Amino acid sequence: MFIKNNIILIGMPGSGKSTIGVLLAKETAKDYIDTDVLIQVLQKKTLQQIINESSHMNLRHIEENVLLSLKDSNKIIATGGSAAYSEKAMQHLKKNGHVIFLNVRLDELNNRIHNFNTRGIAMNDDQSFQDLFNERFPLYQKYADFMIETSDMSQEQVVLEVLGKLK
Repeated sequence: MFIKNNIILIGMPGSGKSTIGVLLAKETAKDYIDTDVLIQVLQKKTLQQIINESSHMNLRHIEENVLLSLKDSNKIIATGGSAAYSEKAMQHLKKNGHVIFLNVRLDELNNRIHNFNTRGIAMNDDQSFQDLFNERFPLYQKYADFMIETSDMSQEQVVLEVLGKLK
């Protein structure tokens, strides 16, 4: 019998995936993987350097390969914001885990993110953050087993809500 025991966090940059991932790992005694950090370690470059030296589409390609390489079990996995662009990667992750969409209102995301030009956000040069939000939202909904509106929640409330959804 195949057990879905990973918790996979998806959502926009600034939605709290990395922070909530660490807290969930502590709460559940599971290992934690941040795929953005994994990409940076493997490439020996920041996400922004990858974009600057090649393109945002190359970053998405690298991200897809990293996600497809994950064979882990019993982990908390915080994905990059663009993970949902890859049908193949998302289906791979869903095989052994529950996908949680940490949804945050656009106005709140704009309050949280202050480093748009250096954060390594995989988006077109002519695209606004709102355009990106509008493009990605349906993808996150498509792959999520559960969506949690976290805009007005504390980190502890989000962790409890995620754990509650999985019971």
